[in-house]
Formats: sequence, structure tokens, C-alpha cells
Amino acid sequence: MTAVDTTRAAEEFTFDDLSVVMGTYNEEEAIATVIEDVQRVTDGRAEIVCVDGSSDRTPEIARDLGARVIEQEPQGYGVAVRAALLAAERPVVVTTDCDDTYPMERLPDFLDAINEGCDVVSGDRLYHGAETMPALNRLGNHAFAALASLLMGERVHDTTTGMRAYRREIVEKIEWTENTGLSAELLIRPVMRGYEVREVPIEYSERKGETKLDPFKGGAEIAYSILRVCIEERLR
Repeated sequence: MTAVDTTRAAEEFTFDDLSVVMGTYNEEEAIATVIEDVQRVTDGRAEIVCVDGSSDRTPEIARDLGARVIEQEPQGYGVAVRAALLAAERPVVVTTDCDDTYPMERLPDFLDAINEGCDVVSGDRLYHGAETMPALNRLGNHAFAALASLLMGERVHDTTTGMRAYRREIVEKIEWTENTGLSAELLIRPVMRGYEVREVPIEYSERKGETKLDPFKGGAEIAYSILRVCIEERLR
């Protein structure tokens, strides 16, 4: 990954410049905790955007807590997250999942890295072992990272993390095409286009609620996405 351009460090973003976005689908068990954590860490200054396809109380809870909720028919993880990314109105956008697995207390560190000149800051769940992650998922995520590293010719450690920070112009410049594999695409395309990408170790907590992703079907789709996106970027 490229070195940080210190000439850009003068852009001092604050929590007033931050959007935290997520796709939500039947996460009423955890959504309040996630939103309240964001508000606590950012003193209520960050914009929170949820793109929701739930049939439970998730959108109602999110709205009551001050999030901007955009409802859509369920179309998959990537469709919702891509819509949330593009709906963000502030210059720094952080993605997270709505299952309370990601540490919102690290938002200041992600913002600091953007202020140091990074274009993308990616949370590496596997650095600390991710012991709360199911063993099959953990093995798969290591395999995805190895596959992407081989195809890109550059080492990455966690291609499918849901917690990343982006300069908004990066999100707007790249055409995102994947659905299940969007999390990998969101790392691979910026890396292969020479943007300044930094992976930072983060803790990963046990999820609240049930996972919606079939590990075998979803894993195959992610692997195919990594292959396709890397080939497309090589051919650019």
C-alpha cells in the first residue's frame, strides 16, 4: 500500500465531517447499541445513515435514535451498503455493521488516519485472532485475504471487514458493482488504483442476532468477486 502523503494532513476533519453508514436487515436486537455507541463516541455530532430492508422494528428504532433511514426492498448486503455510502452527505464516510461486532470507540483513530492523508482506513479483525468469529468464517476470511493478496501482488490482511473509513470523493469516483462481495471490492479497487490505504488492527466482538449469510454460498460468491474485481482492475 502506498505511503501517506503528508501534504494532505492539513485537512483536519472532525466528527462534524463524519458520516457512519450501514445496511440493516432485521437487526432490532443490536441496532440501538450501535447507534448509541456512535453517538457516545462522537458526542452526537456524526451523521448516521441506515439503508434498511427489515420486516422488524429496526427502522423504527433507528429513526427514534436520530438516524436517517432510507428504506428499500431487500436486495442483498452490497446493494444496501452501496446505497448507504452514496447517501452520506459528509466528507468522511465510515461503514460498519449493525450487529454490534465492530468497536465504535475506534472512530477517532480512523478519523486521525484520514487526517494523516489516508484515502481508505480498513479495520483488520484478524490481527487479534477474531476468536469470537465462527471458525469456518475465520478460515474463510484468511483464505480471501490470501487470494486477494496473490491476485493484487500486494499483501492485505482482511478483505471482508465491514468497518472502513473513506474519503467521500473515493466512494464517488469508483463504480461499485458487487453485492455479497462488496466488502472485498471496497478494499481491492482502491488498493489497485494506487490510493493510500491503511489497515489497522481492531477488536471483533460476538454478534448480536443471527447471521444472514450462508457461509458456503456466500463464501463462493465472495471468492468469485475477488477474482473478477482483481481481473477487471488488472485490465484497466
